[in-house]
Amino acid sequence: MRYRYFICDVFTDTRFGGNQLAVLPEATGLTDGQMQQITREFNFAESTFVLPAERGHTRRVRIFTPTREVPFAGHPNVGTAFALATAGLLGPIDGTVTVTFEELAGLVPVVIDRSEAGGLRCELRAPEPLSRGRTVPAATVAEAVSLDAADIVTHNHHPVVASVGLPFLMVELRDRAALERARARVDRLEALAADGVSPDVHLYVRSGDGFDLRARMFAPLDGVPEDPATGSANGALGALLGTLEPAASGTFRWRIAQGVEMGRPSVLEVRAEKRDGVVTAAYVRGASVLVSEGTIEVDG
Repeated sequence: MRYRYFICDVFTDTRFGGNQLAVLPEATGLTDGQMQQITREFNFAESTFVLPAERGHTRRVRIFTPTREVPFAGHPNVGTAFALATAGLLGPIDGTVTVTFEELAGLVPVVIDRSEAGGLRCELRAPEPLSRGRTVPAATVAEAVSLDAADIVTHNHHPVVASVGLPFLMVELRDRAALERARARVDRLEALAADGVSPDVHLYVRSGDGFDLRARMFAPLDGVPEDPATGSANGALGALLGTLEPAASGTFRWRIAQGVEMGRPSVLEVRAEKRDGVVTAAYVRGASVLVSEGTIEVDG
């Protein structure tokens, strides 16, 4: 059987930057095993498989990494909405349109905006409220990313697992030099996973160079040695940072650079909504560009 696909670069307006994504816009008939095989064939951080909605919304979307299916991810939602809109599969996009994807983590609304210049930008709302898991000693995390414990900032928060649909270990670093030096150690990440801690590590540093934050994300146990742009992690980071803001209510925004060290620079716009001391929602926005389209043959 033959299936159509699109490849796009997400969280960038320049081809061959951002995070690569393969989208199969009409994936009905594929088995779980075939979806996993196709994802390994593309070998991007994620691929998405679009199916008819089951609960009355726009589409059902399944997201796979090279090693497993995940309940939610950021750039796959932004990129899938972009690909479907670009292909005309969502009808006319004139101004602003909202679509809702049904995913394992829940419903993911995505707002699609067409600019006056004709480009599309998409903003997702994370499917879950912020949840926090375990904290991890700075020295343990430092070993896992080839840094010293002194490179890790703990006065704002200790390294902590946070999620708005997919968990990541959030770690603040002291400066950009430490961010650039970081290298994942698979053995130490395996030890974290064996201890019940998410081995997907999201490092960030506060920046003053046109970006509010710079970030890197390592997930080698998921087949992703380093991710150029991680919407789900940065959405969780925005929600976490929103809890640290002294104001009890408000909208807090961050412009985040990721993927620079990989040669695939990405720009993510993140905001957190806070009411009465509680972060109520996290949003991630960005541009995408279409790189290629074609068909893939799958044995029946």
